[in-house]
Amino acid sequence: MEKKNNRGNGLNLIGAAGIAVLLLASGCSTTVESQPEAAKAVESGGPLPASVTSFLGTDASKLAPGQKDGAALVWVNPNAQWASYTKILLDPVQFWAAADSKVSTSDQQVLTEYFYNSLKTNIPQQGLTLVDQPGPGVIRLQVALMDATTAVPGLRTISVVVPQARVLNLAQSMATDSYAFVGSAEAEMKATDSVSGELLAEAVDQRAGGMGLKSAASFQWGDAQNAMDHWAQHIPARLSQLKSGGETTAQNL
Repeated sequence: MEKKNNRGNGLNLIGAAGIAVLLLASGCSTTVESQPEAAKAVESGGPLPASVTSFLGTDASKLAPGQKDGAALVWVNPNAQWASYTKILLDPVQFWAAADSKVSTSDQQVLTEYFYNSLKTNIPQQGLTLVDQPGPGVIRLQVALMDATTAVPGLRTISVVVPQARVLNLAQSMATDSYAFVGSAEAEMKATDSVSGELLAEAVDQRAGGMGLKSAASFQWGDAQNAMDHWAQHIPARLSQLKSGGETTAQNL
């Protein structure tokens, strides 16, 4: 597949080619990159979906296409002093849904809690310190799962975070053939300076189910878990690269 066009200072924050996605013990297939509606809008010059502008605000206009095997849309602040950021303030993962979302409230809670805990596990492994207060050298990281496209989405923030072991127990109520989303899952993220609020980076990505025919039409719990594991590994990995002086252009990923 041809490399996506790169505009401005686009950076693949969520994904980097060659890093494997975790496989589940259940044997579910890994996910594959997919193109969200926002990427199609950028390519055609049309308006961005409400699910993107609502979460990212006016800064969404800075997004540019990423590369193959990377985030669909990305932007990194080329003037940020990345070396000064050593800590992460991780917000609870949000869930944005259209009014007709088929994802139940209970499933939304399981999904967001799993994603939060997966991020919490991976961040320290990249040499970044998790903190619970803003301050100098602290990046505020906000992540959202999206089940909305052109419809005006509603925000459902899961503010109570529970231990991962309990989340996995709750996930057993989601049968392996239950569909967390239709066809694919989308995530959006933004990283800001925790004190000034300056935007440091933002990204939009979408993952579809595995190569099987059944997964092509539905996105099961296992697929969703694989996608969240993928994002939870790549977000802190890329932030760590930036902190260590990594290039801020998508071509160098």
